[in-house]
Amino acid sequence: MTKKKYKVIIADDHTLFRQGLKLILEDMDDIKVVADVANGKELIQIVSVEEPDLIIMDINMPVVNGIEASKILLHDNPELKILVISMYGDEQYYNSVIENGVRGFILKDADNSELRTAVKMILNGKSYFSQDLLLKLIRNRQATPKIVLTAREKEILGLICEGLSSSEIAEKIFLSERTIENHRANLLDKTGCRNSLSLVIFALRNNLIDKP
Repeated sequence: MTKKKYKVIIADDHTLFRQGLKLILEDMDDIKVVADVANGKELIQIVSVEEPDLIIMDINMPVVNGIEASKILLHDNPELKILVISMYGDEQYYNSVIENGVRGFILKDADNSELRTAVKMILNGKSYFSQDLLLKLIRNRQATPKIVLTAREKEILGLICEGLSSSEIAEKIFLSERTIENHRANLLDKTGCRNSLSLVIFALRNNLIDKP
């Protein structure tokens, strides 16, 4: 039986970086890089043709940058999985791509094992974010008025921050997946966050869970 190959598209304006990334990814036996493009406009055009399982994307690209590209792509397909891979100096943009709904971000100087871990986690429906960049976002984010959570909401929030999916949380604390989704929706509503990744940052910034 042939093993499923996940289709990946790389978007970055540096040819050598794309080529190196492709070599690393295709060394994984379940990954096939179906396209690599130099800017956000090319990315938007190729996505509808290739229907990738994952996009690995830089933020600073010509013509259409990663912020705009992710906004357009995720507006059309909110379930699309995007991993941002960028430079340290780009942290000012991370809140924007997180709000757009990307699944994670890592640094360009991350080692090969971290890249593979991020790819596997995101393909499995989870989020992945560089701890160094996450801590920068936490420090730079403005504190908000105190949020009052129930004991159950705090428990579920902690499990979300551990990277567990709704089904995994449901199994762990013996509730239905629909109940977990309802609690997740309430947490997003109370905190004003748009997605789970921004919820994690909010929770850490406001001491709702223990910081890593």
